[in-house]
Amino acid sequence: MERKAQIKRKTNETDIMMKINIDGSGKGIIDTGIGFFDHMLTLFTRHGLLDMDVVAKGDLEVDFHHTVEDVGIVLGQVLKEALGDKKSIKRYGSSFLPMDEALALVVVDFGGRPYLVFDAKMPAEKVGEMDTELVEEFFRAVAFNAGINLHIKVFYGNNTHHIIEAIFKAFARAVDEATRIDSRIDGVMSTKGTI
Repeated sequence: MERKAQIKRKTNETDIMMKINIDGSGKGIIDTGIGFFDHMLTLFTRHGLLDMDVVAKGDLEVDFHHTVEDVGIVLGQVLKEALGDKKSIKRYGSSFLPMDEALALVVVDFGGRPYLVFDAKMPAEKVGEMDTELVEEFFRAVAFNAGINLHIKVFYGNNTHHIIEAIFKAFARAVDEATRIDSRIDGVMSTKGTI
């Protein structure tokens, strides 16, 4: 069974096309018009060992909020669609990840109950041209559109670039773990019989 999805989402603020292959090898084409955000999405693709293409055109002349949030919405939607009935996936994933002086933990549950806990202080207001407060907005959009319980905690760090990079890489590895097929799991990983 191929675990792939493609979604096109167009609003008055953004026009986004995204496709994903959960069982990829870490390749992708990322173009959102926001350099630092492209860098983070490229890291997510590589460290999550999935293939993802993203082309987003947004009202960047206003600010980056609509583009970052809407890419998060679409990423959540393609993850949910690609996983289908979630048969035999591990469901849970976690990753501690260091990036120089920063240490992040990301824990994810693909159990269908959306929630976000985001415990990360950003020393700088911007990295490149991107407002660092948008990182939380991005992950909230992903969590609620994918139907995942997502906990993000940064234990320490001084460099905002390193902090955000640690979060994205840890998220990638947690998603990779949670979406892996385990042949021992009959149906879905739940006593309810559905997730």
